[in-house]
Amino acid sequence: MNKFFEVTVAVEVAIQKNGKPKIVKEVYLVDAMSVTEAEARVVKDFLSSSQNMDYQVSSVKESRVLRVIS
Repeated sequence: MNKFFEVTVAVEVAIQKNGKPKIVKEVYLVDAMSVTEAEARVVKDFLSSSQNMDYQVSSVKESRVLRVIS
């Protein structure tokens, strides 16, 4: 049975005029067996992307999504 986790990541997307970074929260749906695996998959995805972004995983929770129909 598949388990889905919602991983929230705070990503620095730009620097504002006042010098403070602009942070955007993004939510990813991850198919994983545990919270640890879900977080590791997101971190691996960010590390393998060609963009060099500052990010921080802020939360991981089990999703209420039962299945994905495509």
